[in-house]
Amino acid sequence: MPASSPDRRLCIAPMMTHTDRHFRYFLRLISRRVMLYTEMVTTGALIHGGQRQRLAYNESEHPLGLQLGGSDPRELAVSARMAADCGYDEVNLNVGCPSDRVRTGRFGACLMAEPRRVAECIAAMAAAVTIPVTVKTRIGIDHRDSYADLHRFVATVADSGCRTFIIHARKAWLQGLSPRQNRDIPPLDYDRVYHIKADFPDLEIIINGGIHTLEEAREHLSCVNGVMIGRAACNNPYLLAGADALLFNDPRPAPTRQAVLDAFMRYAEEQLARGVSLHSMTRHLLGLFQGQAGARAFRRHLSEKAVRPEAGIDVLNEAARLVKAA
Repeated sequence: MPASSPDRRLCIAPMMTHTDRHFRYFLRLISRRVMLYTEMVTTGALIHGGQRQRLAYNESEHPLGLQLGGSDPRELAVSARMAADCGYDEVNLNVGCPSDRVRTGRFGACLMAEPRRVAECIAAMAAAVTIPVTVKTRIGIDHRDSYADLHRFVATVADSGCRTFIIHARKAWLQGLSPRQNRDIPPLDYDRVYHIKADFPDLEIIINGGIHTLEEAREHLSCVNGVMIGRAACNNPYLLAGADALLFNDPRPAPTRQAVLDAFMRYAEEQLARGVSLHSMTRHLLGLFQGQAGARAFRRHLSEKAVRPEAGIDVLNEAARLVKAA
């Protein structure tokens, strides 16, 4: 029997160079309930080396999903089994990334042109694990961007057993736009995602793209099952402090910014003792005090001091003092 599915009312998008284990630990200090995802990990990277390092996480990060990049059903099944064995709550297949490197490896958004292959991949993964297997995709690619194309893709993949689709409400241009441009230039079409939910009422549909506030997220939840945000959580991570109460009906009080920082400082001390660089952790903290007195001094101090090879916990202590003194 499949394991119970995580609550995906609000999710943090898998983002390369952002959603590493330090960022995820930090966000979990702010919200107990949001669904977290790893950066995309390729099947080759897992199967041919670095499994322990790439799959490492802190137990506090649950609920947590692993996002995989790949297009070979056998390799994806092996990698999904690794995720399940390591205790992940979900494994997600990337069918949305438009980068040249990803496309060369025949995975990411280009797979939207091969719905049957995606279905084969999902079926192989689902047969290998009991945790949920999900797909993150776009509303279209290049000139395969009609609603009929998207409907056909969802229907084909759903027939393989996939019950959850995370849909970025922009098409992707696989040639002519960079990954960064693909996050902004193609216009958003939320109605298309809503239409998919209406046509497939038994599927769980999560909407992604251009969502910046919890109020916007709540509005989307009247039409779909969940919302995924990305850059908003990077730029202003403390916006998640209100998510548990507003979106999950969790009555427990949200932690203060200072409480989050104090808890993260204890974590940073432990990681420093293991040889982790301070900058690899503090780069995620820069937006914690956005809009608050002392925020600029806090950001500047960490940006200038934490990058030094010898930087220790004293740098973070001093940044904390700058905020308290403001």
